Amino acid sequence: MKRRIFIIVLLCFMLAVPVRAEPIRWVDFKVPYESLKYAMDVDIATSEQEKHISWIDTLSLAACRTGGKCGLTSVKKAVQQVKGDQSPEELLGELYKYYTYYYNSFDAALGGLLGSYAIQTDGQWKSAYGLKAFSPIAAGYGYSHCDDFGNARSFGFARKHLGHDMMGSQGTPIVAVEGGVVEAMGWNRYGGWRIGIRSFDSRRYYYYAHLQKDHPFAENLEVGDIVQAGDIIGFMGRTGYSDKENTNNIETVHLHFGMQLIFDESQKECLSEIWIDVYDIVRLLHSHRSSVRKTDSGWQRVYPFVDLDIQSLS
Repeated sequence: MKRRIFIIVLLCFMLAVPVRAEPIRWVDFKVPYESLKYAMDVDIATSEQEKHISWIDTLSLAACRTGGKCGLTSVKKAVQQVKGDQSPEELLGELYKYYTYYYNSFDAALGGLLGSYAIQTDGQWKSAYGLKAFSPIAAGYGYSHCDDFGNARSFGFARKHLGHDMMGSQGTPIVAVEGGVVEAMGWNRYGGWRIGIRSFDSRRYYYYAHLQKDHPFAENLEVGDIVQAGDIIGFMGRTGYSDKENTNNIETVHLHFGMQLIFDESQKECLSEIWIDVYDIVRLLHSHRSSVRKTDSGWQRVYPFVDLDIQSLS
């Protein structure tokens, strides 16, 4: 009798506790630059209107119809439909079953790139809504790049390239794409001198590798430090592919820049990490580059920056 009562109580408890949804295990990010920019521009243009058209909503709607490819035509159609009164479920019908997946995926990948921020110029803070993330390459420094995500790599073991290479000059200042906490810093046999920064919402892990020999990092930067988007974090080089620390063993000077999505902490360091192709995101960020300068006291950014979605000016 007691056992029967225990089982009944246990079943009631299980029914009362909400079932935790399984975290997303894979994201194949395929949104082209033109679609990202169009959706972003509409988001910015409507930010103060009664109906704010979020680029996450727009892209999620388009993705359900295109299997995530989000061609520009599908994105433009989605914008017009989001402006209306119908819900995504009404607009998509049977395809709505994919909406939550795409929304959560895009929100994880893009959620920290657009929002409210303030820049200090001439001693005055000026606030705005728009692209608040920065290109990883500081303003005034040239670079070249191509979509090389997934290409073969062989050092150590055969594997795919899970980042984006940006070729430039030795010592080019590298800045934080998004604000967050320095989570990893030091030598890695593959990435050489490298820095890992976790976004404030913990969903994105940014990886900057092959930094400069002898002077790879910004002065006084340490694990646990908080950085703002656009802060100088290091300098471009060609270190890596060696067990010996501080070795230049990469043929071409470049930055390896990667973005890992983390839906659950068990995904942080495992065999099924979620790294996405950031080529088109980097193209989008090219229009927003952090101005830096070298002074007698070291490198610094020209215009102080505050992410108003994270902190206030007061």
